[in-house]
Amino acid sequence: VQLQASGGGLVQAGGSLRLSCAASEPMFPINVMAWYRQAPGKQRELVAAVTPGGSTNYSDSVKGRFTISRDNAENTVYLQMSSLKPEDTGAYYCNADYLSRQFWGQGTLVTVSS
Repeated sequence: VQLQASGGGLVQAGGSLRLSCAASEPMFPINVMAWYRQAPGKQRELVAAVTPGGSTNYSDSVKGRFTISRDNAENTVYLQMSSLKPEDTGAYYCNADYLSRQFWGQGTLVTVSS
């Protein structure tokens, strides 16, 4: 099973991007789905997570600007990013907790210019 992330790119500060991540084959049931990011020279950090029931959790740095959502039927998780800042730059990875194992997408690069 693979997770395929897409939607990254170059955007000016204040702009928006929408990331998507889909499983390559059915994964039922998936527990928590999440987005992590890794800035150059820094450790990977949790950005946002969503449970199967839709409860969400965000890092303080993105609260009020990012929205995570999921489509359980399609095994897809989204990250709507608004009011982007240069410090949001990094590789964004989707993650799925499935059958007590962690699955990772390949990463999609987000670059925010000032």
